[in-house]
Amino acid sequence: MANKIEVRDFSFFYDDFQALHGLNVPIKQHQITALIGPSGCGKSTFLRCLNRMNDTIKNTRAEGEVLLDGKNIYDLDVDVTELRQRVGMVFQRPNPFPQSIYDNVAFGPRVLGMDKNEPLDEIVRQSLMGSGMWDEVRHRLKDSALELNPGQQQRLCIARAIAVKPEVILMDEPCSALDPVATLHVEELMRQLASEYTIVVVTHNMQQAARASHWTGFFWLGRLVEFSETGTLFSSPQDGLTEAYITGRRG
Repeated sequence: MANKIEVRDFSFFYDDFQALHGLNVPIKQHQITALIGPSGCGKSTFLRCLNRMNDTIKNTRAEGEVLLDGKNIYDLDVDVTELRQRVGMVFQRPNPFPQSIYDNVAFGPRVLGMDKNEPLDEIVRQSLMGSGMWDEVRHRLKDSALELNPGQQQRLCIARAIAVKPEVILMDEPCSALDPVATLHVEELMRQLASEYTIVVVTHNMQQAARASHWTGFFWLGRLVEFSETGTLFSSPQDGLTEAYITGRRG
């Protein structure tokens, strides 16, 4: 199975503080990769490195390579706007714009001029179908997105992410603000989306990682301690620290 993203000897620094240490991570195409570990271990920092969101923070620097389809995204000739179209992000808390449901989904395609090649109505419809929301909102597209419940708002944010036709979707604890029923809806949606997109998800919920992902990486103090197929990591961890974490003896 091909790697969509290949991380090689990658380190990341905030000023003099080294947040990530020599990471090597293969991220498989059309699979879900979960990143687990305690708070402050570098999971979210790493996730934001995959589409250079950390570029917006002053006095940061990266070393090593993050290859997207074989091209290092940190090369000087990389168009960061295009990169973030290809590698989308869904954040921890739902963050719909204070606009209509329709305009939330249409925002990215409008900015990128995608409506020149495909009717905007169709882009919105397909994106809402892809996020499992079309039947719920098809008759209220002009309503404010802020009127949706938190689970619907998060799925709307997923629709907004896929509207620009990315290849990779990064999710930073996408269910942490949701109730158990909404969480299961998002997990099922992730599994469906994996047939078309490569997904990387940060989660504090180890049960979620075990349920929803194909591969899991365990982070500790900015280092990748262990990375393997999810079933193997949870049933037969190779590192004692991994075993201690997933059994609750460290964390």
